[in-house]
Amino acid sequence: MHRKHTLPLWRNLNFLLLWCGQIVSTLGTSISKLALPLLILALTHSPAQAGLLAAVRQAPYILFSLPAGALVDRWNRKAVMIYCDIARWLALGSVPLAFVSGHLSVPQLYIAASIEGTAYVFFSLAQISALPQIVPPERVPQACALDTTTEYIGLLLGPGLGALLIGLAPAVVVGAALAYLVDSASYLVSVVSLLFIRAPFQVERVWRKPATLWQDVVEGLRFLWHHPLLRIMVLLTTAVNFLQGPLSLATIVLAQGPLKLDVFTLGFVMSMSGIGGILGAIIAPWLHTRLRFGWLIIGSVILWALAQLLMALASWVPPLMLGLLLVGLLWPVYTVVLVSYRLSAAPDALQGRVNSAFRFLSFGGEPLGTAIGGLLLASLGPRVVLGLSAAGLALCALVVTMTQLRTANPRNTT
Repeated sequence: MHRKHTLPLWRNLNFLLLWCGQIVSTLGTSISKLALPLLILALTHSPAQAGLLAAVRQAPYILFSLPAGALVDRWNRKAVMIYCDIARWLALGSVPLAFVSGHLSVPQLYIAASIEGTAYVFFSLAQISALPQIVPPERVPQACALDTTTEYIGLLLGPGLGALLIGLAPAVVVGAALAYLVDSASYLVSVVSLLFIRAPFQVERVWRKPATLWQDVVEGLRFLWHHPLLRIMVLLTTAVNFLQGPLSLATIVLAQGPLKLDVFTLGFVMSMSGIGGILGAIIAPWLHTRLRFGWLIIGSVILWALAQLLMALASWVPPLMLGLLLVGLLWPVYTVVLVSYRLSAAPDALQGRVNSAFRFLSFGGEPLGTAIGGLLLASLGPRVVLGLSAAGLALCALVVTMTQLRTANPRNTT
């Protein structure tokens, strides 16, 4: 029995099935993300419609994240993931079907985007909450790192594959519809991989007096807030997401303005973040076992501040690329430590609610930071915005060094 719990991940069939299924579906999602604005623009010629459709796709994360976490803790997680993938398969598959039959409409795209976004919220919360049951505790950091790698693989390869697929088609609308078909099929692959997983996705439920959905949500928020380290980390991550919200936009403005880069060079520069993310996911488990938990968190924030200061002062391309590479590299290191601790700290019955509460609070800072950063870019310029962001990150690191996070032991994360 002990041997089973020390198997490396590459010999854990249940995890490999889950991971491989997610690689395929993540690539499919990245392909359709490129097709989404192109398809709506081909149908309406309206950038406003394209922006609104993208917002509809993202809105469920804000609207349903908290109740989804409570429901994931009530329901069978494996069933939730399978039903969500089936819903996404049908929703996205309806787009090329409607196109071929000549009945594709804008309202259908909105409905498909809404279904996909909602299903993603439930699926992602069920997946991360089930991870401690799929792999033994000592393998959770590695599993989190591989999960993060999947996202960066999609970020790097998805847009290129989507562009190739759309470019080979006789018309943009045909290629975009074909991209939806590919994405739809990727969710079917994920369903098949889930059906072959034999490990339980949650511990056996103990009967308890039924509570209202709101009471369940509050229980998750209360656990998060009353856990000292989790409270510090959610506040810190919210601040980091807020400060890094305008990073991509500021980089583009800096590249096209003062640095006068062409589109091809800009695309290459922006890819540094994805490359850094993959490298970071590779080294994150190694760092997790060798450095203190608190040092990794605080060190990541300090290095983020230095990276963005380097970008603010960049007068040519290499420093800008190095800054983006460093930013991308640090996110998996930060995330693996964060998620590994969160999964170990919360009991299985609360995993969905704690994860959804953490994500809801921490991710909420990003759109706000992006909006404020956009306003400041117009009046202050990209170098000042990047400099202010670097200063804010340095201040966050200084504040956190005065808390108990500084002395947190990495052994507490498993």
